[in-house]
Amino acid sequence: MNKKKNTPDKKTISRADFIKKTALTAACFYIVPRSVLGGKGFVAPSDKLYIAAVGCGGEAENDIHHFATAPNKNAVISFLCDVDERQSAPRQKEFPKAKFYHDWREMFDKESKNFDAVTVAIPDHNHAVVGLGAMQLNKHLYLQKPLTHDIYEARILTQAAKKYKVVTQMGDQGASCDGMRTMREWFEAGLIGDIEKVYCWTDRPVWPQGISWPTTKPPVPKGLKWDLWLGTATSVNYIDNLVPFNWRGWWQFGTGALGDMGCHVIGPPFKLLELGYPSEISGSASTVYSGIFKEGIYPESGPVSSSLKFKFKQKNGKDVDLFWMDGGITPERISELDPDLNSNEALADWPGENDFEGGTLFIGTKGKVSCGWGGSHPRLLPLSLNKDVNVPEKYPRVIGGMDGHWWQWVDACIAGYGKMEVDSPFEGYAGPLTETVLLGNLLLRSFNVREKINRNDPVYGKMEGYKFSGRYIALKWDGENMKVTNFEPANQFIRREYRKGWGELKV
Repeated sequence: MNKKKNTPDKKTISRADFIKKTALTAACFYIVPRSVLGGKGFVAPSDKLYIAAVGCGGEAENDIHHFATAPNKNAVISFLCDVDERQSAPRQKEFPKAKFYHDWREMFDKESKNFDAVTVAIPDHNHAVVGLGAMQLNKHLYLQKPLTHDIYEARILTQAAKKYKVVTQMGDQGASCDGMRTMREWFEAGLIGDIEKVYCWTDRPVWPQGISWPTTKPPVPKGLKWDLWLGTATSVNYIDNLVPFNWRGWWQFGTGALGDMGCHVIGPPFKLLELGYPSEISGSASTVYSGIFKEGIYPESGPVSSSLKFKFKQKNGKDVDLFWMDGGITPERISELDPDLNSNEALADWPGENDFEGGTLFIGTKGKVSCGWGGSHPRLLPLSLNKDVNVPEKYPRVIGGMDGHWWQWVDACIAGYGKMEVDSPFEGYAGPLTETVLLGNLLLRSFNVREKINRNDPVYGKMEGYKFSGRYIALKWDGENMKVTNFEPANQFIRREYRKGWGELKV
């Protein structure tokens, strides 16, 4: 395999550890944004995109730095917003000209004429309300994965992108990497035949899951606006170490292992095989007790590990089973690997780097292909085949590979809606993909649906317990209508109610 052509640059070798490439030039002179000069679609003489950033730490820092260091220098970070002053302080120092707000609603209300686009990287439970608010102001939107917390929210944001005609991009940068193009070329060249099974797996969760909500009530950390952080979520007491990272494991705020890495490792088969909504999902999870006389459930948080099966029909009409695994569960070892090889390193690691976060394995009628998260570094199996593969490049590569995922969105925003393609638009890709990923969480949460029962045991006499009717059945999914058709209690997890004062999501 031609590594130079099919491999992202070293500067993109870790999703989590972005290396700052240049010293940021924050003291930019102020230019009136295009939205003020000529309304939606107007391209100012400056050809610059003025961005308001909601979220300043973690993934938000990565996003902000990518925009600020775009090769064309056509993006300006003009506003910053964060509910946590500990996260925002470094960004405020780097961008002293960017006006700062704690509340995105106040920023939108006061400054909407002064920016063109919004980038959002905050906890999952507030993605949709901020994203929709931006689109309703006719602002282009870059929104971190997973697109939303709920299936319903993903559908609404997809509809909004089409209605308001703004350029959208989800933060799954692997969709822009060279490997995605390489695999499409291999598939179309018939190297692995018809794909029958796909395995997707990750090392997540790397935060606490499978636990009950703590009863302790520590003070809210200084600098954190707790009520604003809660946003749409039900009001609860703060718990130790929830912010800035461990919220991911709690259903009220996060979307667990699937939400964190699902769009990265399910994305390649979803895009390359042109999958639609799955017709069925089944599976199992840890910390789920199968008996009826022990409660054994943790309804507030996701499981320690899970193994799920999605049934799809490909665009070509052929069935394909997609398996998801997390928490240390990996696919059955394939015969093409030498027994001494670490399967994660052989199938999913980025060569020369300790960067296993997830991988994808395609099983075809003629062969097998695996890749790292996001479609990176594809390889034919057995690995010896890669030295001889010679499939011509058919699809143009994105300049900068994964880094170009941010830059192409900036260029597309400046060009205007419908003028340039992006790799993860809400319409047609990111929205349906997110719905599919979140369907996995719907199944996991359905495991805890229970009803109290009584039984006269011949040995122990009268006993009380629970029946978990949502476990170990296959849920039939009507994707178009967002509905489980054979287990009604599961439908409660499609859409949640927002906390009073945070409105209702409508296009």
